[in-house]
Amino acid sequence: MSILLDIATVVLLLTSFILILLVLAQKAKSDGGMGAAMGGGMAEATFGADTGNVLSKATINASIVFFVLSFALYLGRIYEGKHMASSGGALPSISVPLSAAPSKAPAGVALPPAAAPAPAPATKP
Repeated sequence: MSILLDIATVVLLLTSFILILLVLAQKAKSDGGMGAAMGGGMAEATFGADTGNVLSKATINASIVFFVLSFALYLGRIYEGKHMASSGGALPSISVPLSAAPSKAPAGVALPPAAAPAPAPATKP
């Protein structure tokens, strides 16, 4: 399962990179901006007069793939985490004692007084 999630993560990274390039290649409504600076004219020469339609459809498809992969990875990581914990593959938990023995302070440094534990609140029967 982990290998599939790793492959899906790589595909998600590639999809996000392609999505960024598709958005930057589109022409702005005012025929200027980042679309023209990043090759908007080259896209028109490549795809012809329907450049806006081709890039818009590709952007929509790439965004659908991006969101589906993101949601699938989310569910896959939850599934993996729950099954790792039940099979003993999760990270071990380390218990730490609540009160540590006071250590010696270096010469010239005063240690703060040890805090007394707070009394438990009285309960009514």
